[in-house]
Amino acid sequence: MKKRLRRLLRAFFPRGEKPDDAFALAFLQGEERLLYLSMDPRDRAHAVRVARRLLRRYPDAPLFAVRAALLHDAGKAVRPYHPLERILTGLYALPVPPYPLRGGIWGAFQVRRHHPLYAAERIRDPEVRALVLEHHRPQSLWGQRLHQADQEE
Repeated sequence: MKKRLRRLLRAFFPRGEKPDDAFALAFLQGEERLLYLSMDPRDRAHAVRVARRLLRRYPDAPLFAVRAALLHDAGKAVRPYHPLERILTGLYALPVPPYPLRGGIWGAFQVRRHHPLYAAERIRDPEVRALVLEHHRPQSLWGQRLHQADQEE
């Protein structure tokens, strides 16, 4: 509950922190860079924190896991959230289909639930794609480690 309250406050009052794009871009390759840069600054800052947390815990983390950490929320960029949508979808996630992607609050619920799919469809590297798809339901060792690093926030 504490995490949700923090997210709620962040949606209304963004921290004003700048994402460390130089850190992220040093790891990302080709079209991954554009995908990362298309993300909302709050999501980029979150992605950098997750990647750093992963590296702090597992200094031997393979490059594909770090890149997946940086791109795990990139699917949210397909349809930017309005602050109220961020709040509502953070509090409750409706069981909505991924397609067709809609506008309005329905589309916000789709992005909230299916953003790993939307990101994975834009990632070429199969190892990075697989970890991003596991974002909400980790199955592999690195998927579990990435999920843990993401959940600490």
